[in-house]
Amino acid sequence: MTGTIPPPAVKPIDVAALRAAEWPWMLTGETTYLNNASLGPIPLRAVRALDAFTRLRHEPQRITVPYQFSVLAKARELAARLVGGSPDEVALMVNTTYGVNVAARCLPLRPGDLVLSVDREFPANVYPWMALEAGGIEYRRLPCVDELPDEAALLDAIAGAPRLRVVTVSWASFSSGAVVDLARIGAACRARGGVTFVVDAIQALGVAPLDVNACHVDILACGGQKWLLSPWGTGFVWMRRELVRSLAPNPVGWMAPTGTDDFTRMLDYHLGWRDDARRFEVISLPFQDFAGFNEGVGLLLELGIDAVHAHVAGILDAAIAVARDRGLRLVTPAEPSRRAGILAIVPAGDARAASRKLLAAGYTHTVREGAVRLSPHCFSDPAEVCRAVEMLAAPSS
Repeated sequence: MTGTIPPPAVKPIDVAALRAAEWPWMLTGETTYLNNASLGPIPLRAVRALDAFTRLRHEPQRITVPYQFSVLAKARELAARLVGGSPDEVALMVNTTYGVNVAARCLPLRPGDLVLSVDREFPANVYPWMALEAGGIEYRRLPCVDELPDEAALLDAIAGAPRLRVVTVSWASFSSGAVVDLARIGAACRARGGVTFVVDAIQALGVAPLDVNACHVDILACGGQKWLLSPWGTGFVWMRRELVRSLAPNPVGWMAPTGTDDFTRMLDYHLGWRDDARRFEVISLPFQDFAGFNEGVGLLLELGIDAVHAHVAGILDAAIAVARDRGLRLVTPAEPSRRAGILAIVPAGDARAASRKLLAAGYTHTVREGAVRLSPHCFSDPAEVCRAVEMLAAPSS
């Protein structure tokens, strides 16, 4: 989003029709859901897929091995489409944290090597790296400026920090909603050489378009339960193909080696890894939940990620205008290129009191680090979000 290339033409999202088809409870007006950064509501099509698989699980004689594993194959294909990669570069995971651990545990780091990040990261992208310090790895977080990542300092460190081996960042901050420039950071890592670029994408993927190859990402981890409108227990790691083939899995799943698809020869033990990212999967995965994942992600791809992004960006534009008019302090950057779907606002008065007022009025949201966090999605209406912002401007009793 440099401003030199016009955004692609997209078909506007028909919010009323989408709600009627997938979230009819939103039509009652009792609740306005603005909490996708915590938990995205799965669409009805996902509910049906989960129910159908659960009914089969009740009669397991009806579940065939090809059917089970076709669900996982489809999930890898859809995840690859989301990020602009290939299915053979995707390993299915049960959450973002597990995916970050794949990077932290499988990369060949040695004592004295440096892992570089920024402060105010979500703990899922902190503790797996912090745990490496016991083995002599240096883990360093650069201070934020006004609660936002200091990209200039990060780029300087990438260029000059000795022993740098990994740069790991969240694409979008869970608390501020600030989006970092993945392409710029990835290019700096690639130019430095020998630096692996790891991205926690859970707070932007599904509401913003991404091309991992254009951004020089090496490893990306993402859970499905937020912006991907998918069940708990779903997620994936995308890993650059060349990197996949150079790393051994840790921990090791029983289907990580080649030939383990043949269930008639389970005792032919050999430790030769698969050529694709499935070497990092720890089977058995929750098949029924990935059936729901396929429907949630499938809906987003059907709408078009560019269309979802344009819809949510328009909502945030309107909400930010209201916040500025009412003198509210934005934590989220106002510039469209520096945000995805989160809008964090410091309300007039106490944040917890303002939150209670919003909840009483039916606005589902969260408070993070002293700010009210609103996170609309493809099914959200601009007027509803603007009304929520209006309420934050009025002092709470």
